[in-house]
Amino acid sequence: MMTMKSHLSLMALAFALGAMPALSQTPAPKLNPPDSQADLKPVVNTGGEVMNFDWPMLKVGMAEYSEGPTGVTVIRFGRKVLGAVDVRGGGPGTVNTEYLDLFYNVPEVDSVVFSGGSWYGLESVTAVNTALKDEGTRSGHWDNIGLAVGSIIYDFGDRRLNEIYPDKKLAQAAFHAAETGVFRNGSAGAGRNTRTGYYFGCNSPSGQGGAFKQVGDIKIAAFTVVNAFGVVADRDGKVQACYGGENWPKDLMVKDLMQNLPDSQKPGWTVPGGPKRNTTVSLIVVNQKMDPAELKRLAVQVHTSMARGIQPYATMGDGDVMYAISTAEVDAPEGMTNPQLGGIASEVMWDAILNSVPEQPSLPVVTSAPQVTEKAIKAYAGDYRFSNIVSVKVTADGGKLYAQATGERKAYNVPKDAKVELIPYKDGVFMVPGRYPTVLDFTTKGKLVMNPGQWGQTAIKK
Repeated sequence: MMTMKSHLSLMALAFALGAMPALSQTPAPKLNPPDSQADLKPVVNTGGEVMNFDWPMLKVGMAEYSEGPTGVTVIRFGRKVLGAVDVRGGGPGTVNTEYLDLFYNVPEVDSVVFSGGSWYGLESVTAVNTALKDEGTRSGHWDNIGLAVGSIIYDFGDRRLNEIYPDKKLAQAAFHAAETGVFRNGSAGAGRNTRTGYYFGCNSPSGQGGAFKQVGDIKIAAFTVVNAFGVVADRDGKVQACYGGENWPKDLMVKDLMQNLPDSQKPGWTVPGGPKRNTTVSLIVVNQKMDPAELKRLAVQVHTSMARGIQPYATMGDGDVMYAISTAEVDAPEGMTNPQLGGIASEVMWDAILNSVPEQPSLPVVTSAPQVTEKAIKAYAGDYRFSNIVSVKVTADGGKLYAQATGERKAYNVPKDAKVELIPYKDGVFMVPGRYPTVLDFTTKGKLVMNPGQWGQTAIKK
């Protein structure tokens, strides 16, 4: 018989994997041998919008597998620094956070790592730690052991059609690519394939965000990977990204959604007012000298403040983690209290949250459908393989093109249980009507690209 302790352990496992708890477990799909990652090439320090900041003590490196897409963000420090952590939400995935909660007044943190890939991405944190030793920055001596801390976000599921994950090779590429004074906002690094707003069905592309502020001698930097269950809101309460339901207003306010719960979560809700696997992982860095208790309060205060910019926040479907780092380069200025510093840092973090939102792919609109020849229609037909879990069969019938997913999962709005008609959108490009963008591009011979662009998924014709 399962004990209560065993049942709670299984629930905790489900949370950390990014899944909501259930009384019955869905068996894992029987897959073919997994696609090899051996030939994947890391792409470093690309994408997003560049943010420059003046702080020699900080270096930031980003790497991604564009085939995923998925990625890693590494923040390195010029020497060991003091760290604290505040863990919230129902499904965190972390490395070495327990050590930070021992409150030793000794600077020991070398790096903070954020990674996609859910629990598989935790490999990124340990890979950065071994990189510290391999390059000679740290050794095996007891007082010179490297310490990387870090957290993961869930970027699998319905947002992509493969299960490529950030591995040791990718993490160490990000580590070695770290550069001073540069951070990339939007779809880059660990924020390469994040989403927000599943709570209300918005399902909008998101990313990572950074912000920097200097007040006198005090420097404050905020970095966050926003993969939130809730929606991102600006300081006026306007939702920053959302694929709304039919008749939802263009200028959607977060109060309209929150005040109309639970109706605003229903598919047919028209009065303004997927999977629940989301997390926001964040870092606040200050150059002011602080003791462990002060740094812990800073982490808690800034983390709490994030519920203004992301609503709702820290739900059972999130795995939110906040790291706070003091580089201890300057003394606290006269009259600057810890709550004041926390208030300033909270605003910098809100800026970082807003900077995480990339330009949203627009829904395709067919004004005058192009004429597609019978020959072209037949040429597009075939079986297309995205990965060992997702394939799509495209068929031609009566001068029309149809698609149906044939693997373990559907492919965005292409279902498994029935064929769906593909509507001509422009030359060689078709769409599936619906709330979310689903575009199929056949313009490259022998390939099918779904949702071409920053988050495109490519299949090879069998």
